[in-house]
Amino acid sequence: MTHAIAIAEVYAASFRRLTVQLYAVTGDLNEAQEVVQEAFVRALSAPERFADLENPESWLRRVAVNLAHTRHRRRRTLDRLLRRVGPPPVVPDSSPEHIALMTALRRLPTGQRHAIALHYLVDLPVDEVARTLDVSVGTVKSRLSRGRTALAALLTGPAELVRSGSK
Repeated sequence: MTHAIAIAEVYAASFRRLTVQLYAVTGDLNEAQEVVQEAFVRALSAPERFADLENPESWLRRVAVNLAHTRHRRRRTLDRLLRRVGPPPVVPDSSPEHIALMTALRRLPTGQRHAIALHYLVDLPVDEVARTLDVSVGTVKSRLSRGRTALAALLTGPAELVRSGSK
């Protein structure tokens, strides 16, 4: 029997039971499922070692509990930091124009979408966009130009969203 088949059999036999156990630990079903899945991912990353375990379910449980504790500690640390920083930033509205813009952006090629998002939405200068994306300034300018043209064709809403400044 291959290691992958052995792991699949342990998964079929114990995923539900481990999830219920971790649900009791975390108090959150999605969190429990995620840490159990991550434990299985770790088993898959070293299948020979996993196959040699005397009690694979016990190992998976220990890994999942450790992951849950680590995630909880990180979340607490982040919560403390966020309380120091103050209230979260305002989330963009869900106006029809905003939704149309986000929908149109998702239809652009990745390079154009990233350049437009960083330049126009994050308000980075072209040279900073180039450094962030690890491309030349000329490439960023080309992506911005092509992206604006594509957005103009995709958007049926206010044209000022497309023409807003050529920084």
